[in-house]
Order: sequence, then structure tokens, then C-alpha cells
Amino acid sequence: MTLPVFADFDTGVDDAVALVYLLASPDAELVGIAATGGNVAVQQVCDNNLALLELCGATGVPVSRGADAPRSGPVHTGQNSHGPQGLGYAELPPGTGRLTGYDAATAWGTAAREHPGQLIGVATGPLTNLALALRAEPALPTLLRRLVIMGGAFSGERSAGAEFNIGFDPEAAAQVFAAWGAVAPQRLPIVCGLDLTQHVAITPTILARLAGPAEDSVVRMLHDALRFYFEAHEARGHGYLAYLHDPLAAAVALEPTLVTTRPAAVRVALSPDARGRTIPDWDAHRPNALIGVAVDPAVFFDRFVPRVGAFARRRG
Repeated sequence: MTLPVFADFDTGVDDAVALVYLLASPDAELVGIAATGGNVAVQQVCDNNLALLELCGATGVPVSRGADAPRSGPVHTGQNSHGPQGLGYAELPPGTGRLTGYDAATAWGTAAREHPGQLIGVATGPLTNLALALRAEPALPTLLRRLVIMGGAFSGERSAGAEFNIGFDPEAAAQVFAAWGAVAPQRLPIVCGLDLTQHVAITPTILARLAGPAEDSVVRMLHDALRFYFEAHEARGHGYLAYLHDPLAAAVALEPTLVTTRPAAVRVALSPDARGRTIPDWDAHRPNALIGVAVDPAVFFDRFVPRVGAFARRRG
């Protein structure tokens, strides 16, 4: 069965890999992309999405421009990790597609109403667009079949501070978790936090299994983008590798059993001293999320390598 998927991306390197994964998956039909500012400014995110869709031969996927800034507070981008344009060392010609005539919040609601009870949403950037969509369409939590969020940190040393996506717009994240707190347990969002996604790291050895780089190809884009990401991780002391935060979320959107989850009520701290921190209550009577607590990286790469490798070679 082909699953309709709507993606909300702040397209940097790992979002780009997640996009390729979704397009490479025979069980997914990408029905729309919402662009949000985050890793880079929203216009660059739009440009990246259109260029990547062109590269992948998927120019029919609608792309809608969304929020460039949080509801309150300063804007912090991730260019040190993703490069000035968000795609590392990859340089792509502009896409020929155009943005839709409606914003990302409207795109969320439209896609959900067109696929009631079937649409899978995956958000790998700040949650500003989704919070705005909820204001326009409060029934969104019951219209979606499933929502997967890449954000937060729930154990370990990273949980003491704010993860980038949640910290970019904590108020929006708090609104999203509150909205899903009122739905049935089987509709709770699956949340892939840093403590989960950092178990899934791609290395040059794994990347080489996809194929050798070819000029103007998906393979070349992946090599050039991930090389920058490898260097950024190495500079932070993680080694010459890259955590695939967003591709894991994309894979979980299609196959939730890839991760073990645990229900919790997530509170997003809004006070100045802990702003953006995600605090789980594991014993809450009314959870608002299913937190990913375990993943087998080998199982993930058993999906990732054949799908992305075959797709990249077809396009390259």
C-alpha cells in the first residue's frame, strides 16, 4: 500500500537525505512539502526543496513557503552544520518548479483534508508551521493517520538543554504537544529525539555502499552534502561521521516499528533559564507523545542503503 506523506522541512543536509529517502521509498507518495526557516532561512529552504525535487525527477510535488521566524525570540540558524546554503558542499542548479500560491500552514490542512485518516505527517524542523496549521484546522490531530517529529532530547546530557528544532520555537512546540494530548493513544505523535537519532550514524564506508559519485547526480549530491556534515561532526568531537536525525524520522513515518517507543507527557520549558528544553513525564495518565527510546541502526541501514542506492543510481 502506498502511503501519502506530507513533510515539513527546514532543508539542510539531513533533511535533504530524508527527502531522497521518501522519494526512493516505493511505499510512500510525497504529496507536499512545507518549508520552514531553521537550518537556513526559509527562502533558501524553498530553493533547496525545489532544486532537490528537480534533481530527483519529482517536480510535481507541491512546495509551500512557511514561517521564517519563531513566534517570539531571536532566529538561530544551523549554517555551521549545514553550510551557507544548507546543502553542505553540494551545488545544485535552481529548480524549475514554483511555490504554491498558499502558505505552509494552509498546505498542512489541505493535505490532511484531501487524505482524511490516511495522511502521514513528518516534521524535521521547527514546529512553527504546524502550530499555525493547528490554529486554522484544530481537527488536524484526528485527520492525520500518523505524525512523526524529529525534535527534543529526553535522556542523557543533551536533555539538559534545548535541541535545535524545539529551541527554535518553543511556543510552537508546546502548542503542538498540547493539541495532540487530547487525541486517542494510537494517534499520539512519535518523537525522535537526539538521544535516539544519535544512534544512527552514517560513515564514509556506509556512504560508499550507495554508489560512486557521478557528475550532476543524486549520488554526487549526497557525497558533497554529507562530506560537509562529516566535517562539522568531526569538528564537534563526534568523529568523521554524521547523525541521520531526519532520515530516521522519515523511515519511522513509513515504518513505526523501526523504533521502540514509550508514552510520556512532554512539557516544553518556556522559562528563560531552560527555554526549549523537553521534559518528559513518563508516568503521566494522559500522555501526549510516544518517545522513541531504542533503535537498531543495522535495521535502519538495511532499509536505507538499498532504497537510496537504487534510486540514486536510477537518477544518476
